[in-house]
Amino acid sequence: MSGIETRKMRHIRVSLEEDVEGDIGTGLQDVRLIHRALPEIDLDDVSTEATLFGKRLKAPLIISAITGGTGEAKKINETLARVAEEKGIGIGVGSQRIAIAQPETEHTFRVVRDLAPTAFVMGNMGCPQLSLGWGADEAKRCVEMVDADALALHMNPLQEAVQLGGDTNYRGILDKVKEVTEALQVPVVMKETGCGVAYEDALRMEAAGAKGVEVSGVGGTSWSAVEYHIAREVGKKDQEYLGRALWNWGIPTAVSVAEISQRTSLTVIASGGIRTGAEIAKSFSLGADAAGIAKPFLEKAVEGYDALSQHVDHIIRELRVVMFLVGARNLEELKHVPVLILGRTAEWLRLRGVNVEDYAGR
Repeated sequence: MSGIETRKMRHIRVSLEEDVEGDIGTGLQDVRLIHRALPEIDLDDVSTEATLFGKRLKAPLIISAITGGTGEAKKINETLARVAEEKGIGIGVGSQRIAIAQPETEHTFRVVRDLAPTAFVMGNMGCPQLSLGWGADEAKRCVEMVDADALALHMNPLQEAVQLGGDTNYRGILDKVKEVTEALQVPVVMKETGCGVAYEDALRMEAAGAKGVEVSGVGGTSWSAVEYHIAREVGKKDQEYLGRALWNWGIPTAVSVAEISQRTSLTVIASGGIRTGAEIAKSFSLGADAAGIAKPFLEKAVEGYDALSQHVDHIIRELRVVMFLVGARNLEELKHVPVLILGRTAEWLRLRGVNVEDYAGR
């Protein structure tokens, strides 16, 4: 078994067995939608249908990038893909680095498109690989491998800094992003991995040709925490210290969604601690165009198809009911309902130049 395979299996195990959640919230706890006692719509008329980069979804939900590259990962991807196809939602694969380096593992990724032939599928390549010489050719291979509708370029500087033997050279990444965006026929989505995205970086990504950003903010799985547990297991005290010290580093999900949606034209995917239909609704009220969920879906996928299928149904049903309760017949209307942003999230956004009163006065 290669080093990459061992690391991928370890990441899955630690994510499932250890405490890897952030200790601070996503900021969505400070976001309050206004209940309408007379919504003046019929619940049966509420539609959760969405369009993401030209592809129709029955709900604005993506199974965010989780895994691939090993036998265990293939089984997980099979379950995820079957549910994505059945429910009409999107799915992203984990980093395809291993499949580029070890082509014999491609089938563990390809199974996603095989079992979800009509779903929105997002490929995945890492920015660290761009700094090591990867470019348009490898990006095209990632897209072709899963017949992807979009390609995520994941950004994980914190994880690489904490990880044993991590790749921390992030010089010249934007030039490489531009090279990739110009070469591909599908949109590029810049994806963080748990630390959020500031609007200044989002503007630079947009200028480099990216069409979307998945914020993956603070409040969900902390990859610093994941690497802390791994470092502790293998007795690497320096990495163990860093993992604990930077456990909650980054920008909360709600903050990233609000400031990027206000200051760029990028398609915004809210992720990072999204757990419920109500939180998806809140994200849309802040300007998101879709929402991604990873760890809860991983947990349910390990339980089996039925558990994951039921969980997705619960989340979509909750989203529909919340839309009904705020009087939104569709997702576009949901983006324009009045919403209160309170507490530390409001303070953060004000200091960043966002007028939170505009949200309340819709």
